[in-house]
Amino acid sequence: MKISLTTITCFAFVAAALIATPIPSRAGDDTNAPAAAVPKKHAGLPMHGKVAAVDATAMTFTINTNTIAITSATKIMKAGQPAVFADITVGENVACFYKKTDAGQLTAVSVRIGEKKKKDAAPAADK
Repeated sequence: MKISLTTITCFAFVAAALIATPIPSRAGDDTNAPAAAVPKKHAGLPMHGKVAAVDATAMTFTINTNTIAITSATKIMKAGQPAVFADITVGENVACFYKKTDAGQLTAVSVRIGEKKKKDAAPAADK
């Protein structure tokens, strides 16, 4: 079987055309979109201090001059255990993360009642 020069040339042009054809990039494809942002551990702004006032009717407490509202979604902790709004008392140290609503009200995302636990100092090595 004889292969003619024109047949070989034709196949060479086809191969060159296939090699030179750009491969479509998937960079613009929506399936390559980055994963959704990972939510922060605490979605809000921090605040801490002593409770100056508590309003059980309005479900708010005040730190300095800032009045913070509690909602059913607020996570309240005391000594590492779940707590309730009634555990927040005047003079108690609290730390919270809050969000500011469109109306300007501060709403607590989470509240920790009491002093932050201090890490134990490493024991001294015996000599």
